[in-house]
Amino acid sequence: MKPKERQKRRDRQDRPERAPREATPAQKPVRDLSRRTGALPAERLPLILEVEPNDDYALIDSGAGQNLEQYGPYRIVRPEGQAIWQPALGPRDWENVDAIFTGDTDEEGMGRWRFPKTALGETWPMKHDGIDYLGRFTSFRHVGVFPEQASHWRQMEDWIKAAKRPVKVLNLFGYTGLASLVAARAGAEVTHVDASKKAIGWARENQDMAGLADKPIRWICEDAMKFVEREERRGNGYDIILFDPPAYGRGPKGEVWQLFEDLPAMADICRAILTEKPIGVVLTAYSIRSSFFAIHALMRDIFAGRGGRVESGELIIREKSAGRALSTSLFSRWVAE
Repeated sequence: MKPKERQKRRDRQDRPERAPREATPAQKPVRDLSRRTGALPAERLPLILEVEPNDDYALIDSGAGQNLEQYGPYRIVRPEGQAIWQPALGPRDWENVDAIFTGDTDEEGMGRWRFPKTALGETWPMKHDGIDYLGRFTSFRHVGVFPEQASHWRQMEDWIKAAKRPVKVLNLFGYTGLASLVAARAGAEVTHVDASKKAIGWARENQDMAGLADKPIRWICEDAMKFVEREERRGNGYDIILFDPPAYGRGPKGEVWQLFEDLPAMADICRAILTEKPIGVVLTAYSIRSSFFAIHALMRDIFAGRGGRVESGELIIREKSAGRALSTSLFSRWVAE
């Protein structure tokens, strides 16, 4: 699935979203869902997963609805609706930047960015934990990576290495592929699914840049729901599943995704396509209408009878200037035990 123009996903306030579709009598649920009768998994909440400033990325300061960030060599200012406090640093720091997202609706693509010092190209070289990839100025203020996800990537890498056996990872709504590259580098066989041809192209470009072209990654441009439904029919299974769906989106053939309508069915199918010895399932949600308690309850119901533990909370980025925690998204993950 992809959101409008498919910069995939994010930004609870700023991401472009399609209006909800109207229900009609002809519409049928994707999947019949009934509550399982098995014991609910153990639980751990709230769990706050934090990304601190590092050489690859730092949230330098935030406030007044904006972030001041360091991505590799560049300092960037972007809107951030969660930053409702006031900046800790003064105007001199906020003005000494390389790129500012203006959001000018009369412009397209890079025209929505202003470059106070020197005009920059669409892409620039970046790193995450030693993995090379391309940062990218897009028309929806995104830059090709979502640094708060690093907490999940680190956990996934630990799971893969600790398994000491072949591990199959499914990355749904995979965007530009950083999670897929982390999994492949750790030794997993990866299936990466995204509805955007452009995003798949960026992801493959990142694979080449990272020097991981020889790693087993399947790049699949398809509607995520259709893909998992077919995998279930075929009896295919995965040890780790990541899914990070948008609030609203469309597939390559006009398929409509709505988080609150379609998430329960997708979570149920993800359970169904786990292997006999699964490792974990990670769900991230960027919808302000929900809470981590809501997706926590969903995941516990979905994994009733499978044991393990459901851990839920928020992803945050720790600010460098005043140490404030910027909440970016909600998550819930089932961990096999």
